[in-house]
Amino acid sequence: MTKRRSRGDGGLHWDENRQRWIATVTVGYDARGKRITRRASGKTKTEAKEKLKELIRDYDDGLSAPAGNYTVGNAITHWLEHGLSGRDPNTVDMYRIYAETHIVPVLGKRKLRELTVEDVEKLLVGKSAILSTRSLQIIYSILSRSIKKAQVQDKIRRNIVLLCEVPEGRAGRPSKSLTLRQAEAVLKAAEQGSPRMRAYIVVSLLTGARTEEMRALRWCDVDLAGQPDADPPVPPHLVLVRSVRAGGDTKTRKSRRGVELAQRAMVALRVLWEARPCSHELMLDCTCLVIVTRTGKPMGARNVQRDFRKVMNTAGLIGKEWTPRELRQSFVSLLSDERVPLEVISRLVGHRSTTVTETVYRKQLRPVIEGGADTMDRIFPPAADSGP
Repeated sequence: MTKRRSRGDGGLHWDENRQRWIATVTVGYDARGKRITRRASGKTKTEAKEKLKELIRDYDDGLSAPAGNYTVGNAITHWLEHGLSGRDPNTVDMYRIYAETHIVPVLGKRKLRELTVEDVEKLLVGKSAILSTRSLQIIYSILSRSIKKAQVQDKIRRNIVLLCEVPEGRAGRPSKSLTLRQAEAVLKAAEQGSPRMRAYIVVSLLTGARTEEMRALRWCDVDLAGQPDADPPVPPHLVLVRSVRAGGDTKTRKSRRGVELAQRAMVALRVLWEARPCSHELMLDCTCLVIVTRTGKPMGARNVQRDFRKVMNTAGLIGKEWTPRELRQSFVSLLSDERVPLEVISRLVGHRSTTVTETVYRKQLRPVIEGGADTMDRIFPPAADSGP
């Protein structure tokens, strides 16, 4: 007689209709007390036994869900559909494009449980020749978060992506800032253009507002008169408390700030105020945006980029080599060039600390740090016969 398998070791039987060996194992009971069974099959008894051992091993490791044919593509699709709730639609589209363009064609059909560190590193290294480091980090994030989601569903034991490192990608175009002469040319070109782009460029350059803050700016956040009789007096200013990010929040808590308006920024906003077709009463409503299209709709990033490049070309620069966010970097660099303390600049642009201001935004190393040379001259006075 055939010896009965021990309890918990599963079962093996021959299926005459399928002409295959069937392995079965009980992995628990549902809420109604019904037995939950996992199955696998093989052409030979040995193959079926191996699959039975794998089912039991997965059950012992806590993987109760069947995932034998679950692929990397399945994991990414599930994460895109269920792991990005509350995110901006543009962010979701960006992740989907990266996944469908760079990950799924290479690893999409790979079984998730068979994915190796070598597979992931080979993908990242292969893409490093054509993508920037930031893009490689996005690919890494998509893979890691998709597998983490699969872990929650008991599809896989561990996230092997966490064992990989992101290589250096292709060098991107370095950001830059306008010189004083270039900035003056851009201001003059903007002041000769449409009131909308005049206000956008002049205010961005003279306040250091982010592009997403400018596109979300409302007229109720703009005070062109100030409160000169207050104690202390309140100058004309704009309040940056919104952005076009998901939820409308600013990038950080310190990004919520009030910024005094320079004279040319005030004039640009007044010109736009008088040029708007709707009534001023409606404009003061907190739903009325400052920067809108000709039809009154919010301006998208592409609209701004297109009109911005036209102004840059008019200013004698190559428009396609500049982006609107570099107006903010120019604001930081020009203030630094005028010896404004780094702490003050950091507060004006809404940074959490001076580190980002100094290492990312400031393109000119000014003002020159003083004090050390005078002290050393006192300690080590120059000889009387030393040269100039």
